Amino acid sequence: MRSQPNGPRPTLEAVAALAGVSRATASRVINGGAGVRPAVQERVHRAVAQLGYVPNSAARSLVTRRTGAVAVIIAEPESRVFGDPFFGRQLRGISRALARADTQLLLMFVEGRADYDRIGRWLSAGHVDGALMFSLHRDDPLPALAERAGLPTVYGGRPDWAGADRTPPPLYVDTDNRGGARQAVRHLLGRGRRRIAVITGPLDQASAVDRLDGYRDALGPAEPDPRLIADGGFTAHGGERAMAELLRAAPDLDAVFACSDLMANGALRTLRAHGRRVPDEVAVVGFDDLEPAAWADPPLTTVRQDVEEMGRLMAQLLLRLLDREKARADETAEGPGPAEPAPIITEARLVVREST
Repeated sequence: MRSQPNGPRPTLEAVAALAGVSRATASRVINGGAGVRPAVQERVHRAVAQLGYVPNSAARSLVTRRTGAVAVIIAEPESRVFGDPFFGRQLRGISRALARADTQLLLMFVEGRADYDRIGRWLSAGHVDGALMFSLHRDDPLPALAERAGLPTVYGGRPDWAGADRTPPPLYVDTDNRGGARQAVRHLLGRGRRRIAVITGPLDQASAVDRLDGYRDALGPAEPDPRLIADGGFTAHGGERAMAELLRAAPDLDAVFACSDLMANGALRTLRAHGRRVPDEVAVVGFDDLEPAAWADPPLTTVRQDVEEMGRLMAQLLLRLLDREKARADETAEGPGPAEPAPIITEARLVVREST
């Protein structure tokens, strides 16, 4: 019989009594422990459902040594995160995967250097079971903070910071940035374009370096004309500014590979302002295939990466890592534990629209 809405809250002892097991066995089943026969687990679960028992989260954390929360740390200011649909899409994938695992998401940003002390204290204080970190820069102290706290961590993007070559390597999820960039530039070459410029992201981020390397790969062994390379900072305003710089330095350019859709949209605005027709005079390719690509005028040829799926995979990798650690810590666990998680590289694919 289920408890009444205003009646006493069902206890673990009541669940154990109804299931005909000890309190310790009932607790082990409810908290996901191993070593309990399936038939006994079934009795406990039936008792939980019949009584409407809801575990006390504070007591559960003492038993499992888990908080049921994960920190999601984006190494960018809040204004950048909420102004770029890339982050929203990735957070959606993370949030949905964590919600299915009944795990809470704690979102943290980096506005300035002082935030690292605050984040480091939080990670070391045991408030979360693990961390997801992305948009890291090469000199970012966040990986060291997570390692010092002994916190299981999964990264968004290929690790390229000092110490990332350790064994075992950091776990991460990324897209094939270099291969996607090669597709973009080869597409422009196939359209007969020969003076192809590139607008990069910040070159202290692995994704920006990989996309620039893919651009170079497609152009061949000769070093590209430095006048055809400009940094747009992965923002729309940066794309506008970089496009203006490129037009001043190389007015004969006939194509632009912008390493994000936001920068490509900024480049389109500058080209319109300078009276350059797209794609007749200048072809434009972006990277991401998020909302700005479809809204662009003309619609943007771009490299598609499944950003939401990358977020989901990051969360799943971390949950697998946490399950593996729990299995190792559970002295009653029998047989092999969960498989060792490994980094994941997702596919990047060119989507052709009217801008080329």
